[in-house]
Amino acid sequence: MILTGAAMPLLAAALLAITARRTVRRLPPATAVLLLTATSLAIAAATCFVLGTVAVTVAGTDAEVAALGHWSAPVVERLSEVPTPIGIAAGAAVVVLTVAAARHLIRAMRTLWAADAACRRLGAGVDGLVILDDDHPDAYALPGVSGRIVVSRGMLAALTPAERRVLLAHERSHLVHRHSLLVQLAGLAAAANPLLRPVATAVREGVERWADEDAAAAVGDRRLTARALARAAAATGVARRDQPPAALAALAMSGSGVAVRACALLAPPPRPRRMLTAGIVVCALAACAGATVVACRADHAFDSAGMVVSTR
Repeated sequence: MILTGAAMPLLAAALLAITARRTVRRLPPATAVLLLTATSLAIAAATCFVLGTVAVTVAGTDAEVAALGHWSAPVVERLSEVPTPIGIAAGAAVVVLTVAAARHLIRAMRTLWAADAACRRLGAGVDGLVILDDDHPDAYALPGVSGRIVVSRGMLAALTPAERRVLLAHERSHLVHRHSLLVQLAGLAAAANPLLRPVATAVREGVERWADEDAAAAVGDRRLTARALARAAAATGVARRDQPPAALAALAMSGSGVAVRACALLAPPPRPRRMLTAGIVVCALAACAGATVVACRADHAFDSAGMVVSTR
């Protein structure tokens, strides 16, 4: 029963990974991004919990450990039904994944801190807009306490006034909705459970589509938004290499999947889909249910083993 419960977060992660890209492209982007981020975090937490619990349960079958905890090792082994090799593998896995998640969290905090420091160096600007005296076309939203929209003169020269409004609305959406934070959280979940890496990729695509939809709503013209996206991508060309740490937290209009995003803008806005939304929620619930089953069975095994020793 413990192994069945432990498998549920892994199955939920695999199912979410398979459907993540479809979810981003079929649901309204804001709904898709929030759902995928929250669900991936729940699944990642459940995964680490069940792996840790399985490892502790197998450790409890050791006679010396059982003596310290005042329970019967044979009873724990009989009730848990977890083979020792699986418990050892689970223990090793949870250590590796916890370290990976911690490293990602530290790296993300450093990156966001560097982005905030870059915002302070750039100054306040006008309504958070900073124009760089640079002929290379470039534009991005730099997260921070207040955030900055950074646009080069080269990018402004490459766009018409109407397209500039689209660009600014897109980048402003990144700042208002804290898209960089959502991307980092999805990355944290993927570090804790590598099966969720496609979900993190889908979230990054989703925040761009979210900002596209916000820009289209702001200017009231989806075709104009698609044209501005294509022109900005063409002007930017190949991204600069050797980017500073702060740039790693930035989100740009011409970031990824430009052709797919432009096609989405030329179609009607995505509509809510209850069945797809319910399926994502079920994934999160299944992972949490599996963790609950593992916790209950492990607790029962240890309680029963403790009662055996206390009645001797």
